[in-house]
Amino acid sequence: MFTRRDFSRAAASLAVVLGSGATARAAGPSGAKFEIMKTDDEWKKILTKEQFHVLRKHGTERAGTSPLDKVYEPGTYHCAGCDLPLFASDTKFDSGTGWPSFYKPIEKAVGSTVDSSFFMTRTEIHCARCGGHLGHVFEDGPKPTGLRYCMNGVAMKFVPKTTG
Repeated sequence: MFTRRDFSRAAASLAVVLGSGATARAAGPSGAKFEIMKTDDEWKKILTKEQFHVLRKHGTERAGTSPLDKVYEPGTYHCAGCDLPLFASDTKFDSGTGWPSFYKPIEKAVGSTVDSSFFMTRTEIHCARCGGHLGHVFEDGPKPTGLRYCMNGVAMKFVPKTTG
């Protein structure tokens, strides 16, 4: 049986093959203003090539390539562009998709827009502070929200919880 998750994986793989998204778009909603705004040249100075492609040009990393997919230690996942805390580790789950997945973001950490690329309509998730593209949200996640925030690991960094 072909599930929505299988369809999501196939669509994401197709996106990678076709050039990883609508690369001509700026990050975030068209014309949106964010607390942190930089030119492409400024972003390129602080991001890796892959981070820039995903965060600023709406790219998608290949499934299964992010080391963050298998990180389950206590801590927080931050935006790789501006360091805003996005997701708490206790909301992370193994979705089996090959991307880090969460059922709920930290309050007011993310925003959303409609993404109509690749002949489908999805809800795109971006950082609320810098507008960086993080991934998409789907309605096939676990309780309590039923949502699956399927994020690009390269768009985030993991900050372990310190004890003491």
